[in-house]
Amino acid sequence: MAEIILNVDVRDGVGTGGARAARRAGMVPGVLYGGDKAPVAIAVNERDFRKSLYTGKLLGHLVTLKYGDESQPVIARDVQFDPVSDRPLHFDLMRVSEKQTIKIEVNVHFINQDQCEAFRQGGSLEIVRHSVEVKVRADHIPEDLIVDLAGHKMGDTIRWTDLKGTEGVEPTITDRDFVIASIKTSSAAISAAADEAHDAEVAAEAAEVEATEQAASGEAEDEATEDTAEG
Repeated sequence: MAEIILNVDVRDGVGTGGARAARRAGMVPGVLYGGDKAPVAIAVNERDFRKSLYTGKLLGHLVTLKYGDESQPVIARDVQFDPVSDRPLHFDLMRVSEKQTIKIEVNVHFINQDQCEAFRQGGSLEIVRHSVEVKVRADHIPEDLIVDLAGHKMGDTIRWTDLKGTEGVEPTITDRDFVIASIKTSSAAISAAADEAHDAEVAAEAAEVEATEQAASGEAEDEATEDTAEG
């Protein structure tokens, strides 16, 4: 069963004016669409909507919409926010059946960074996809797709088949095992390695010069000894 319930009211007014009136009344306006029914203008109490939203289990998940004594499963597909106040301004709900297969974006979550030796060696994580569009049954949408970084090495490429939490989930990209992220040597690490190599080269040259000077000094001492012996 869905963990989140949205108690909605049907809005009489549509368009910009109706949405503004809903907001003035402390509601968040939205639209219910999908299935074989016409779109319906709805609204939800803003305080309740915020509570549901901040659980992290509203957007992109199966929830229950209630209108009076009626209820139905829906997917929250989009929420629009005020760019200044971050107040929710509008939302979209899509009608689904619990066993219906849908396409939806699921976030990728990276874990166990502290167990990745590559990072201690100066490596950095280059993320190619923060989310992946998948086909999945509406009642089986995963919270996220997991990348376990433990044991990964410098230069590793992490692909779809490396993800955890993909049981019953199919990516919409099916022609290749696409890249999620890679572990690369950071510019700082490259610079440090170059400095170490330079220092090692300088030390080797110094040791070579010293060895040459010692050899020359030894030859000079031998010649002096021979001259003394002949004299």
